[in-house]
Formats: sequence, C-alpha cells, structure tokens
Amino acid sequence: MTKRLLAGTILAYIYNDWIGKMPSRIVRHAFLNKYLGKMGSETGVQMDCRFLNGRKVYIGDRNVINFGCLLDGRKYEIHTGKDVSIGPEATILTLGHEPQSSTFEDKGGDVIIGDRVWIAYRAIILPGVTIGDGAVIAAGAVVTRDVEAYTIVAGSPAKKVGNRNRDLEYQLSYAPWLQ
Repeated sequence: MTKRLLAGTILAYIYNDWIGKMPSRIVRHAFLNKYLGKMGSETGVQMDCRFLNGRKVYIGDRNVINFGCLLDGRKYEIHTGKDVSIGPEATILTLGHEPQSSTFEDKGGDVIIGDRVWIAYRAIILPGVTIGDGAVIAAGAVVTRDVEAYTIVAGSPAKKVGNRNRDLEYQLSYAPWLQ
C-alpha cells in the first residue's frame, strides 16, 4: 500500500466513521472543505453520508445531500452542478467490475450531474452516467445510462416516464438543525 493510498484510507475512515456522524454541520463541512475535490458554497451534507475517495468528488453550489448517501470517487470522478438535491440513502457509483472478465477486471467511469437535478430516495446511479440539467431520478430508480435534460426517469433499469418543466428558477437552501 502506498503512502498516498494509506492517507486516503485514513481520511475516509475519519470522516465516514467519526466526523460524518457528528450532529455539527460546522465540523462536518470544515472537514469536507479540505477533503473533497470541491465543496460548493451553501452546500449542505447531512449526517451519515459516506465518501469513498473524496478527492475525486466535486460538489457544486447549493447542493443538498441528504442523510445516508454514498458517493464513490475511488477511481473516477463525480461532478454535480448547482442546486442539486440528492435524496436520503442515494448511491452514486463510479466503479464496478466487468461481469464477463475472467480476472474480475474493474469497469467504471465519471458521473456527471447537471444543474437542478433531483435524485430521489434510494436511487442508484451507476458508473459512467451523465444526467442532464433539470432531470428527475425517481425513488429507487437504477440509472444505467445517460439521462437527457429535463427528463423524469423511474424503475430498474430507469426508463423515461415523463418530462420536467424547463422553467426552473429555484435555489436550494436546506440546513436542518442537527443534520
């Protein structure tokens, strides 16, 4: 194990098992400002979120990342736009394995999430996916391929079920006490 890998493992452990469970937003955000690739202004990360290699996670301004989320930046990057709402216990993965590989080869890719995207409760975003501006990912959806802007998807695998209003003007601001 290299020194860099060891340091990253220790930082992930410190946040995921200690700091991320603290009911102090100030302490959690101070750590995340140093640990993540980018922590956007006015972004809120609630308790019990886990980051795998935070150095490759870039969170935009005014994001709301609800409790229990997992953001996996182990080998590839995650980028979120502005005013993104990620529901409780959602998972964003950048790395998996090639199922046909006889050597269990890694397979993955960056995940790019546009502005004003709403990812609902327990949705799963798989590696290499791009989600366009204003898209909605329904609760429990498993996103296996790119989602067009202002599209609503649901199911496993996620499929288009509708379109979202394109006239979105909101700016997120959510910071519940003790979360």
